[in-house]
Amino acid sequence: MQHIRRSHLLSVVFAFVLCAFLSPRFARAAASAPAFASNAMVTTSQVDATQAGLAMLHAGGNAVDAAVAAGLALCVTQPNSTGIGGGAFLLIRSADGEVVALDARETAPAAATRDMYVAGDVAKDASLFGPLAVATPGLIAGFAEAHRVLGKLPWRDVVAPSIALAEQGYEVGPYQARVHQYMGGRGLPGRFAETARIFFPRAPDALRAGWKLRQPELARTLRAVAEEGRDGFYRGVVADAIVSTVQLKGGLLTAEDLIQYRPKRRPPVRGTYRGYEILSFPPPSSGGVALVEALNILEGFDLAARPAGSSASLHLISEALKFAFADRAAFLGDPDFVDVPVAGLTSKQYARGLAARINPPWWKRAPWRWFRGEVAARVAGPGEPPRGTGTTHLSVTDAHGNAVSITLSVNTPFGSWVTVPGTGVVLNNHMDDFAKAINTPNEYGLLDTRGANAIAPGKRPLSSMSPTLVLKDGKPFMVTGSPGGPRIISTTLQTIVNVVDYGMDVQAAVAAPRFHHQWSPNRILIEEAVPEDVERGLTERGHEVVRQRDWSAANAIVIDPETGLHYGGSDPRRDGLAEGY
Repeated sequence: MQHIRRSHLLSVVFAFVLCAFLSPRFARAAASAPAFASNAMVTTSQVDATQAGLAMLHAGGNAVDAAVAAGLALCVTQPNSTGIGGGAFLLIRSADGEVVALDARETAPAAATRDMYVAGDVAKDASLFGPLAVATPGLIAGFAEAHRVLGKLPWRDVVAPSIALAEQGYEVGPYQARVHQYMGGRGLPGRFAETARIFFPRAPDALRAGWKLRQPELARTLRAVAEEGRDGFYRGVVADAIVSTVQLKGGLLTAEDLIQYRPKRRPPVRGTYRGYEILSFPPPSSGGVALVEALNILEGFDLAARPAGSSASLHLISEALKFAFADRAAFLGDPDFVDVPVAGLTSKQYARGLAARINPPWWKRAPWRWFRGEVAARVAGPGEPPRGTGTTHLSVTDAHGNAVSITLSVNTPFGSWVTVPGTGVVLNNHMDDFAKAINTPNEYGLLDTRGANAIAPGKRPLSSMSPTLVLKDGKPFMVTGSPGGPRIISTTLQTIVNVVDYGMDVQAAVAAPRFHHQWSPNRILIEEAVPEDVERGLTERGHEVVRQRDWSAANAIVIDPETGLHYGGSDPRRDGLAEGY
């Protein structure tokens, strides 16, 4: 296995060499070396959020304080991606070695039914836009619980940066401005007046980079959360406003749904890859299972012998992803409602059987494929026999050995588009992450082939969010994750492979051109920066290849085992920042 000692100088040299192989846009992004520091690192997809996290560390807080502060700041500065009306997965490795996977995923309201989107006179887009799309929010409960158990600073201090950003405003970055412009052109602001009033004003300088967005109503809500903890959101004035808004417009959420919501602590998914320990998020995330399953498959191949970014490398990784996503569609859901075979899906033995189906010898192929080289495998369904799926990410490390990986979301941009008057709270549309019906794709094209992800009261919808920690010799080595719907899984996988197999520094690892395969539809998506000869090589192997605009926003940290330096990489596709001290 390759492992490159990461001094600052080597990082700069490697990034410069990588530029020659990337498109001009990404070459400029990759030319910058990773941020580095001796004590701690914060990396998020928005500058002010990173600085909010750093402020906690400078004030004597730990990585949990910093991560919660940064996460709450993102709820203000990335309203298209996340918010306190959404949910999150928090993966924390404490200084004493304890690993906490805290599930703050939304839940279906108690009045939800399995066929609520396919029975009766329900709008076609009801699971995406409007009150029926809203699941019970979990983010504030999860953040408050993480801070209660593992935080160090007073709760009010941790919430304070987000209050200031909401009240005083922040400058919208180039990427976020493009999102506002695109969503504004889809006609949705005309359907949702309160969301349009706050985020889509008619002022000529609005919706451009540099526009100062102020959210005084959200500041008041966050102040209630700072003073009363979770009760400032789940009870009282804010909760009453949420419930009345949703029910007035025909939604299902009740005061009891809010009061009864609790985050859940779950055992993380564990695996190994080329001598590293992988810790990722368990169901109702599909991310951890799919990630470990794909890495187990790849471990049977000499991936480093296939150059980074080559058609040979993309082919092999895509084949592994096919099997993982086929299993995702068949077996994964909320473990409180369905039996999820995590141990079987993440076993090395199971992976060896799947790996044997990739690039089989000629005598195991159909005659018309005897004399071809590598050929894309046909994956008709799950590999294991039946036994009875708008977001952002942050990563934080500190000097004490704490490491935090959090992915937080309202699902698609601006969630349900329902903003609660007087509160500034944008509500999620995570009900669309359930399966409306078997073999019916959701907004991301993801399937449920056996009903594991069907709607049920109190159930948590399947997610692809994959906050992940990588340990070396029992100590934090890498913290990684990304937004991107199902592409979260492939993006997180590629950040790990780029570092472990290809020896990239962490900034190069998150900047490298991406690709994605999710089994159904049976095609490889590639970013515009992937060279044409790589596309031809994939086509020759039998893959359907589709180019798309850039996606995801990985934020990762690598701690050099030899020097102890913390290196941060923030995805150049977004408005982020990696910074340490």
